[in-house]
Amino acid sequence: MQAHPQAPTISPALVTQKAVRRLPRWALWLFCAAYVVPGLLGRDPWKNEDIASFGHMWSLALGQASWLHPNVGGVLPSGGGILPYWLGGASIWALQPWLDPALAARIPFALLLVAILALTWYSTYHLARTDAAQPVPLAFGGEAAPQDYARAVADGALLALIASLGLLQLGHETTPELLQLTGSTLFLYGLAAAALSPAKARAATLLSLTTMALSGSPAVAVMLGVLGSIVCLRSRTEAVRAHLPWVAAATVLAAALATVLTQQGLSGWAWRVGAAPRLGDMLRLIIWFAWPTLPLAALTLWHWRRQLQRRHIAAPLLVALAGFAASVSMGANERALLAALPPLAVLAAFALPILQRSLGAAIDWFSVCFFTLCAGAIWVIYGAMHTGRPAKIAANVAKLVPGYESVFSWVGLVPAVIGTVLWLALVRWRTSRQTHALWKSLVLPAGGVALCWLLFMTLWLPLLDQARSYRLLLNRVASSIPAGSCVYAPGAPVALLTGLEYFGGYAVDGVQRGFKPSVTPCPTLLVRLGGRSTAREFPGWEMAARFNQRTRNSEQIVVYRRAD
Repeated sequence: MQAHPQAPTISPALVTQKAVRRLPRWALWLFCAAYVVPGLLGRDPWKNEDIASFGHMWSLALGQASWLHPNVGGVLPSGGGILPYWLGGASIWALQPWLDPALAARIPFALLLVAILALTWYSTYHLARTDAAQPVPLAFGGEAAPQDYARAVADGALLALIASLGLLQLGHETTPELLQLTGSTLFLYGLAAAALSPAKARAATLLSLTTMALSGSPAVAVMLGVLGSIVCLRSRTEAVRAHLPWVAAATVLAAALATVLTQQGLSGWAWRVGAAPRLGDMLRLIIWFAWPTLPLAALTLWHWRRQLQRRHIAAPLLVALAGFAASVSMGANERALLAALPPLAVLAAFALPILQRSLGAAIDWFSVCFFTLCAGAIWVIYGAMHTGRPAKIAANVAKLVPGYESVFSWVGLVPAVIGTVLWLALVRWRTSRQTHALWKSLVLPAGGVALCWLLFMTLWLPLLDQARSYRLLLNRVASSIPAGSCVYAPGAPVALLTGLEYFGGYAVDGVQRGFKPSVTPCPTLLVRLGGRSTAREFPGWEMAARFNQRTRNSEQIVVYRRAD
């Protein structure tokens, strides 16, 4: 008896051509620019991971460290491989002396953020073009054209990623995690484009996992390779099954590179396994970090539950699970959870065709109320910082950042005003017009996040710089340490060592050497205390000064001079 072919699973999406109205490209580019550019210009490297990574890049550009062994004051990086430091160091070296080193280091990472946004769009576009993802044909015609439908869903995925709270700060830092995120998103693109663009998919797959291996995340790269192999094996498309050898080759290559790095002492297979996180802590992290993509992704999994094995659901789902697994194994690490955000945005976009009108309206009104109140609070506090009124708010700012000096700048005020006006126009457009476009429910969340980030990085930038930078502390330390002198800071974190070099202009030595100050030729000893630790006494040294970081009173810095 001949077996009957398996009946195709019916798609839950019912989409008309009217609903796939294209989001204007100028509007999409404006969203991306408002998200990427703020935080790129005019700010100091922030503690702790941001300035620590910058320190390794800067030391490479200055020739103070070997390109095979990045270090600051002799202290090697705790992770991140070598590729992120090469990327930032090469940018600083190429752009000096025309650009400030901190800005020069940020430029390639800003381009990586742009690449992540673009790869998320194209991944969703290719997945939405698959037959299983297409909406059900309507009885009397008028269903959405495949390309228009895929483009509308991809627009929604990009807006969902911009609206993700977890990417907001971490996506604007010069840390290895951003390069790791680029690699995982590139791998997702390779799985998505395997059928329609096989050559691009193969190149993307080979590049993605090797990038992750060279960026300090080889274990996640191998995990993605295994999960990607499952997607290829279970696929019903011959072109996707033919992509399996390339996934396997990329996995083997990533593992080989990690092994070589480990043999060279470059933290290839180093894996920061943390204590098992409590369930409540992990849930709180996931809920705020992945908002608003997580609830929409859960909605997608429910409505598309009969197609979980299909590539447009399975590929982003498994890549997101790899990010969750990495975060859990590292003790609820939020940086490891970054890898889950682009695939969650892809899954969230497939909830848009089946999103009920009442739920979409609830998302709109929540976004209007929340982000308008947030923007209003930012403006009120900005006014208090410069006018002293309301007095209570001004006093709270002074309490949080003692010694803060208000700095007025038209360069910061004008973009903030323009962004606020555009937000009000967007709210008016969305609440006064009835649009059937699929992406309509994510316009206000993405616009609200971009607005608040813009206001933070313009109106509050001087305040944030003084609160999160080492500049204020080092300005005070300068009264006790002569300019250009050598400072021995055994056991100090790389962030503090970089601050001493970048803001203070000191030559630093951070190698611990059993904590024996007598072995250093430096005339100054600097000891970092944590908690309520008391200052120690060292033979041949006398205490010269003691400083609090003010915004972090648990951390203290003690300066010693040689007794002679």
